[in-house]
Amino acid sequence: MTAVLPKHRTLTYSEAVREALAQAMEVDERVFLLGEDIGTYGGAFGVTGDLVHRFGERRVRDTPISELGIVGAAVGAALAGMRPVVEIQFSDFTAQAMDQIVNQAAKIHFMLGGAASVPMVLRAPGGSGTGAAAQHSQSLEAWFAHVPGLKVVMPSTAADAKGLLLAAIDDPNPVIVLEHKLLYKQSGPVPEEATRVRLGETTVRRTGGDLTIVATGVMVSRALQAAEQLAADGIEASVLDPRTLRPLDAAPIVDSVTATGRALLVQEAPRTGGFMAEVAATIVESSAFGHLRAPVARLCGLDVPIPYAPRLERAAVPQTEDIVRGARELVTAW
Repeated sequence: MTAVLPKHRTLTYSEAVREALAQAMEVDERVFLLGEDIGTYGGAFGVTGDLVHRFGERRVRDTPISELGIVGAAVGAALAGMRPVVEIQFSDFTAQAMDQIVNQAAKIHFMLGGAASVPMVLRAPGGSGTGAAAQHSQSLEAWFAHVPGLKVVMPSTAADAKGLLLAAIDDPNPVIVLEHKLLYKQSGPVPEEATRVRLGETTVRRTGGDLTIVATGVMVSRALQAAEQLAADGIEASVLDPRTLRPLDAAPIVDSVTATGRALLVQEAPRTGGFMAEVAATIVESSAFGHLRAPVARLCGLDVPIPYAPRLERAAVPQTEDIVRGARELVTAW
């Protein structure tokens, strides 16, 4: 018997997100969207596109400029049995809504002894590279990954952008989906079907025996580019993409570092208190510790607000050449 494989087409990351939203809305009338300019305008980055014409203003709701109010409305709707999907124009603006995200959405299920849940999804674009400066370019995943009760995902491919979002909408608890602005126009194969990517599964993007590179978001593609350059010099790198930051699927990371003996952890966010510090701690607390041939290394954004000037903005976060340099030093020095 021949297995039936899903059909794939090439879509951009933003098209994949839109398709996930449409497919979820087609099969479940409880799913609705709310956010600033997501209706006729189609969203700050065009992600919601024509969904308001397909599903109507009742299910694609433009809201006032009030992130606290938007997320508060979503929490209430979720408690009432709906499946709201919030779009925040820039992830930086979640700071305006942190009380509803952290003190309400994340905690209600626990504080009511499991008698209620908040099946809400919050989508927000983040990251640098668009010249949007300090208040529109941050990588805030560590804020959310620190909060019990929240799941946090960072899709790095178009297929994962669709599959993880569909899984997030299905989830009975709040999920934060952090999309990188630079990925919206990148293309890749995406299943036509509403194929879910399970939350909490790390994937291995590349296999090599000399070191393990763990990267998130837009850093995954840069790590893969770096790995190809390293391979030309005879250094083979594994590249792992956690995809879900909380809960973190640590086993593939531990297994890979056990095999290679070296770990380079790459994030766009500033170094201090970043998510990769958690990954580093997880590695040294695991059985991989006894197999390490070199100290666990982190390659992170600088501890500065993202500059406006293009050259400074680029210098503030790891680029492909930085990953190549860091990996080569890790392998040759140890």
